[in-house]
Amino acid sequence: MGPAANDGRDGYVAFVENHQHRLLRAAYLICGNRHQAEDLLQDALLKLALRWPAVRDGDPAAYVRAILYRDAVSWWRRRRREWLGGYPPEQAAHDRDGLLRLALHDALGQLPPRQRAVVVLRYFEDLTETATAEVLGVTVGTVKSQCHAALRRLREVAPELGREDGRPSGMEVNP
Repeated sequence: MGPAANDGRDGYVAFVENHQHRLLRAAYLICGNRHQAEDLLQDALLKLALRWPAVRDGDPAAYVRAILYRDAVSWWRRRRREWLGGYPPEQAAHDRDGLLRLALHDALGQLPPRQRAVVVLRYFEDLTETATAEVLGVTVGTVKSQCHAALRRLREVAPELGREDGRPSGMEVNP
């Protein structure tokens, strides 16, 4: 098979191998369910494969993130019902980091979909306000207001996420 017959498949495969774990983590954080996150990422990577020749020279990771977040919001809109979050059957030892991870997971689950997406994009994916607005298809002002509301809500439902050593936790916003 010559280079013309390849049509950039090697580049696509390399991209998927290099980015799939980070993208899966983002998908999990946004939807809160590993199986759904895997399905969401698989669908997003399929959409990327179909558009690979047009996207490969730009920022394919940003393209996939946009697909992930938009598809997750579409799924929430279709589903529109609450589902109970379960704890793993095994109980974690008294590990502060593990307890904080569970508290964060539970707190994120209590946020509305748009606020949850903003928090994940801004603080877990480390995107700027402008990049977050582009991914979600909203204005920068909407990102700021949703972030402010989300952080206020996270402080209410999970005060244990604040830092004990007095250093900023990242959950501070101007009141």
